[in-house]
Amino acid sequence: MSELFGTLPDGSEVHRWTLERAGTRVEVLTYGGIVRSVEVPDRAGRRANVVLGFAGLDGYLAHPEPHFGALIGRYANRIAGARFTLDDRVYALEPNDGPNSLHGGARGFGNRVWAAEPVEHGVRLSRVSRHGEEGFPGRLEVSAAYTLDASGALRIAYGAVTDAPTVINLTNHSYFNLAGHDAGQAGGHELRLAASRFTPVDADLIPTGSLEDVAGSRFDFRAPRKVGSGYDHNFVLDKGVTGTPEEVAELHEPASGRILTVATTEPGLQLYTADHLAAPFAPGDGIALETQHFPDSPNRPRFPRTELRPGEAYRSQTVYGFGVRA
Repeated sequence: MSELFGTLPDGSEVHRWTLERAGTRVEVLTYGGIVRSVEVPDRAGRRANVVLGFAGLDGYLAHPEPHFGALIGRYANRIAGARFTLDDRVYALEPNDGPNSLHGGARGFGNRVWAAEPVEHGVRLSRVSRHGEEGFPGRLEVSAAYTLDASGALRIAYGAVTDAPTVINLTNHSYFNLAGHDAGQAGGHELRLAASRFTPVDADLIPTGSLEDVAGSRFDFRAPRKVGSGYDHNFVLDKGVTGTPEEVAELHEPASGRILTVATTEPGLQLYTADHLAAPFAPGDGIALETQHFPDSPNRPRFPRTELRPGEAYRSQTVYGFGVRA
């Protein structure tokens, strides 16, 4: 089901698509591919929206930088120095995080209007990212299909093709609070993460290039424990890149009993505890679990490749499952 959600200052219409199946109700906006809400029951059957967001379009326009629920691209996370070399050519990007590029630049995919068409149990968004958009090379035809499966899990399937060599790294930037979007601090959630290593970062949150063992550190979530705060780090998933989504994370909120599982084809996951959120939310009100390739991969030959070339097809899937624990 689709309905008008609002109008941008340039007159472009933004529509809201509502998906509902097996007890899960999801709203997706054509602006930024934003997941506006995800309503699921707790152990007592009480329903709540478990992602942070806004009731109207004005909220998203007034608060673009937290990327609430947005589809992130052309490159999720950071690229050091807002530049990379591909086929011996240096590409200068639009810096928007100090000297670095973050989440595709100031006008990344999360700030664009997408075309929409219905698909079975969901909606498919698509757009063309022109050659040179935010400095990235190649004309990119990109899509993201949001569907609910028979269990009520939300699947996001990304696809893209290009007419020239480029780099690509897509993700969704939802902030989860399984107690409810207005419940306050989320640090008490318990997280299990199938990652034995992470990528350490410098003061600008750029990876140093090493892969560090999590054992004995605050980065060890291989057994469930409270998340706390102070995380904006990429974890190296033990499974690596896979052809089909494999479960890599479980987030549990003890008071409500709600559980979120994350399965993905991606090799990394960025854990962000939202320590810099500002009004109308507060620091720590949500937890982002961004499935991805690694930050700064275009400048790190040892990291999993993010190049996309003509004749190749980019494919990535992430599945968010919902349940309860007694």
